[in-house]
Amino acid sequence: MQENKQIQKHPIRKNQRLQNYDYSQNGYYFVTICIHDKKEWFGKIENEKTVLNEYGEIVFKCWIDLPEHYKNIKLDEFVIMPNHVHGIVVIDNVGNGLVRNGLKPFPTNNHGLSEIIRGFKTFSSRRINEKISDDIKFQWQKSFYDHVVRDEKSLHDIRKYIQENPLKWGLDDVGNETVWYGTV
Repeated sequence: MQENKQIQKHPIRKNQRLQNYDYSQNGYYFVTICIHDKKEWFGKIENEKTVLNEYGEIVFKCWIDLPEHYKNIKLDEFVIMPNHVHGIVVIDNVGNGLVRNGLKPFPTNNHGLSEIIRGFKTFSSRRINEKISDDIKFQWQKSFYDHVVRDEKSLHDIRKYIQENPLKWGLDDVGNETVWYGTV
């Protein structure tokens, strides 16, 4: 009997999110968002620093603009690398859950982490692809990595990891780490 085996072009992705966890609740979330096929779209490394190109500048602007679109977030430490982004998104629904309309408050939408990252990917992809004139199109990798920051030590370690990424660019054998970072 012959088995019907299907050849996979891409690895099978497992759900990275914690089961039964509400990613719209208050908290600090560390995310890593990668470019499809790890191509270096956002700039190059010179003297242990990322020199952002036009596309890197677009990603930077879209990242720092996120709180304008999602009123329940703040941005903490972040780093833009030539082929991916690390950042800490702070979801803070306190005071954001009600909008006053005359005398009656009514609820607003407190966006979850997946919606926020979806928006970031959409905003940045659209703007980058508007600048491209040939058949090649910019794409983010599907999904993203997240880590729910659970305590001050973890937050400190993640901030340090982001800040020290410039030193690790040539040490990563999978896809170089970055050298441009900031805090909003």
